[in-house]
Amino acid sequence: MQTATEISRELVLVGGGHAHVLVLRQWGMSPLPGVRVTLISPSTHTPYSGMLPGLVAGHYSFDDSHIDLARLCQWAGVRFLKTQVVAINPDEKILTLVDRPTYSYDLLSIDTGSVPELDSVPGARSWSVPVKPVAELWQRWQSLDLQRRATDSRRIAVVGGGAGSVELIMAMANSLTGAGARFELFCGSQEILTAYNPGARRCVEKALAQLNIVLRVNARVVSVTEQQLHLKDGSEHSFDDLFWCTGAAASEFVKSSGLQTDERGFLAIGDTLQSLSHESVFAGGDVATQVNHPRPKAGVYAVRQGPVLAKNLRNALTDKLLIEHIPQRSFLSLLSLGGKTATANWGILYATGQWVWRWKDRIDRKFMARFEDLPVVMASAAANSARDVSTGTQMPCGGCGAKIGADTLSSVLTELGDEFPLHCPNSREADDTAIVSGYGSGDLVQSIDVLREMVSDPWLMGRIAANHALSDLYASGAKPLSALATITLPFASGSIQRRELKQYLAGALHEFEKVDCKLLGGHSLQGQELNLGFVVNGTSIFVEHGLVGKTGLRPGDALVLTKALGTGALFANHMRLEANSFDVYEAIQGMTSSSYAAAKLAVEYRVSAATDVTGFGLLGHLLEMLGPALGATLSLANIPLLPGALSSVEQGVYSTMHTANAQAKESLGFIAPGANPAMIDLLVDPQTSGGLLLGVAAERAADLCADLQRAGYHCSAIIGEVSERDPTLSGPLSIL
Repeated sequence: MQTATEISRELVLVGGGHAHVLVLRQWGMSPLPGVRVTLISPSTHTPYSGMLPGLVAGHYSFDDSHIDLARLCQWAGVRFLKTQVVAINPDEKILTLVDRPTYSYDLLSIDTGSVPELDSVPGARSWSVPVKPVAELWQRWQSLDLQRRATDSRRIAVVGGGAGSVELIMAMANSLTGAGARFELFCGSQEILTAYNPGARRCVEKALAQLNIVLRVNARVVSVTEQQLHLKDGSEHSFDDLFWCTGAAASEFVKSSGLQTDERGFLAIGDTLQSLSHESVFAGGDVATQVNHPRPKAGVYAVRQGPVLAKNLRNALTDKLLIEHIPQRSFLSLLSLGGKTATANWGILYATGQWVWRWKDRIDRKFMARFEDLPVVMASAAANSARDVSTGTQMPCGGCGAKIGADTLSSVLTELGDEFPLHCPNSREADDTAIVSGYGSGDLVQSIDVLREMVSDPWLMGRIAANHALSDLYASGAKPLSALATITLPFASGSIQRRELKQYLAGALHEFEKVDCKLLGGHSLQGQELNLGFVVNGTSIFVEHGLVGKTGLRPGDALVLTKALGTGALFANHMRLEANSFDVYEAIQGMTSSSYAAAKLAVEYRVSAATDVTGFGLLGHLLEMLGPALGATLSLANIPLLPGALSSVEQGVYSTMHTANAQAKESLGFIAPGANPAMIDLLVDPQTSGGLLLGVAAERAADLCADLQRAGYHCSAIIGEVSERDPTLSGPLSIL
């Protein structure tokens, strides 16, 4: 019986600006049944502009000043796509994305901010570091060598004159206090902060002087060459690092979209924040101009637009009247002065002092707390999927956490093998791949793997599922030939399902194309949740070498692992909304990394045995390789881990398959004193699209690892050694 609400429409949010984060929070508090929401952003984290100067100055950490967009989306039950929109076709309602298929929408909202105005000054684009997009400022600041910037002779120049440039240069100067770097601020106007009252301006100028920042007004830059600013008055000024913080410009993808824009190319919207030319498009923040009430490009206006934008998107989806937003004419400005002091400007009133900074700090932290301390009981059903709120127990994980335990599988195969001896595999001989028949001069092998949804991005999910299925072939030394898909799509309208199927299969084909694997067909159906997998067929990569199997390890062989461990624990923590999205997306990068090149190297190095580390964890798969006669010693210090995996386990967070896999720890005959129990737990952590575990002659192991790392498997490591089983130990495995 169908019980799930059918998805019939999709709202796409482009950009993670201030207005959109408020839309996301509102959506998580009260989602609309039958509507899918998708956020597209090139970054998993978005900065709160009010705290960025404090981050540069050293008063805040990255986490203090950035909203974890991917986490916020997960909480709100919103799909998150980590990519960038480069073009919009508003008539066809299609978005062009970077390095992936186009994406369709029913309703669109844009909040991507503005871009730096660089092209009006020759050389500025080539020789300056743009301050905008603001979301990338911290990365650009960090990318410059801090030690190099801190030398006594370093000259750091900022071109601007507005609040953003003033705050930035004072924050930089504060962060490098005592280092000897010299700072200059170039302002083309007769004075800085032209919108501020004279009293506030004097306070800021005094603060600039106290930080030994040279202020140059009437200093309009007409061109930039390498390490040289050329001014309108004919003077030249040298610099080592140049930051560009002048007026905002419109995004090219908006200007070329066919959407109505203002004279500068910013998206033209009415008082309902709806496009003047296309009623299916809304916008907020610096990317747009509210034509009846144009205002400066400032974050405060985007924050005020947020609640109205959220309301009108909901009203548009439910065919209700839209409400109007009239922005205030002026606002309270709290400007940081480098250290923990600030100046307040409001009309004719102003004040400066540490108390102003503390006031600003409280306001900023209160705003950020809305996205860190997310309400639990109000979150959507999708966001609460990690925990059964009625019992408080953890819900089953997707990915390999959905796999049946090894002991359960073995006992069933043993029982059925007695009943069907000619047609059921022996539990000790059953493998992830099976030889079907001869194929030319090689062997044809077949495998199947199916995953539940573990990432909301359908294109990434397709890539992960394809690589996960293919990894069994790679572990056998087989080259992929063909695949059949099996997919269960959640209940949705026909148009939504077409979009979904395209994304999932396009992701899979992205991986299949790399290895010349043909998708021949498959089977699809509808259900309560996504299931995606592939039957894959292949033949030996190098026919003269034949296939590699799990068995064949020899005493003295080194054990080599090609990818880091930890996807099970990390994604269990991700389901609980407690994993950092940087860590999650590093894991995704590993899961979308093909093991094809690693398999070729394994065959070239004549490995004695190989397997892929997936649902049964490292120990479970290693025990399959060792058989009854061999043992192994593992070096915990050499085993690569994904960032965030160890801390997840140390917090007591495990994949749902961990308990079944943990029985493999009974095979540990010796554990070195002081070994981290959490690290040992990660040895049985189930992996999705994990790396290859290879046995290779010890004298070739270092060269194999070096070649693997050159091929892009940067976590490859020699993690242990195979030996004869020691009868004096209670188990075949030792941990050092």
